[in-house]
This record gives sequence, C-alpha cells and structure tokens, in this order.
Amino acid sequence: MIPFLHFRGDCCAAFTLYREVFGGHLELTRYGGAAVEAPGAGPHDRDRIFHAELRGDGWVLMGSDLTLGAPADPQMAVTVHHAVPDPHRARTIFDALGAGGAPILHWSENEFVPRGSGLVRDRFGTHWLIVARDRD
Repeated sequence: MIPFLHFRGDCCAAFTLYREVFGGHLELTRYGGAAVEAPGAGPHDRDRIFHAELRGDGWVLMGSDLTLGAPADPQMAVTVHHAVPDPHRARTIFDALGAGGAPILHWSENEFVPRGSGLVRDRFGTHWLIVARDRD
C-alpha cells in the first residue's frame, strides 16, 4: 500500500519538506501539465499539484492538491506511520515534521516503544507517527 495525501494548495511545499526530511526522489506534475483532465479541475487549478510522488529506498509517498472547492478535509483521519531503526534519526524526523505544526503525543519512550515514538501534525495538516524501531 502507498499513502496518498491530499492538500488544499500547499502540496508542493509539503512534498518539498518531506523530501528534505526523508530524502528520496521527488516528481511533481501540475494540473496544467497533466496528460489527463481531472474531474472538477478548472483554469484556477492550473498551478496546483495534480500528482506528487516521493520515492525512497523501499517506500513511496504520493499526494495531490484538491481542486478549488472540493468538499474534502485533507488528512482529517489519516496518520502516516514511519519506522526508523536509529532512535536519534527518528527523533530528528519527528522534530522536523513538528516545526510549525503541533505534537499530538510528545516524543517518549515506554514499554511498548522502548526506543521512542511520537505523533505529530505537521504544518500542512498531515499526521505522522514516528517510531524508533526496525521496519516491519
């Protein structure tokens, strides 16, 4: 499965941050340059992101901007889980995603995640569960 996130005009900024935080190769296609016409898209959506794809070593994250007036709440009830083997790197990712956002569960270590975890909403509204443990 590949997470696909929706945004309200700030998909490019969000995926630029995600590339800075996670690394990988980023490809962006705008509505104005898409090979297909998106339902509900108009001339005012031309510069919005039709498709974003960030690829790393063994993972992919995709997303797009909603068209203007689309009746949806981006990421309202979705959390992206990311496991990182190195606890220091996991905490660095958590802090970087939290800049301008808000922690939901502060970084902590406990019996369930002895190397640490935290849940944060980034400044674009995406929820991230960052866990310091070997990947599944």
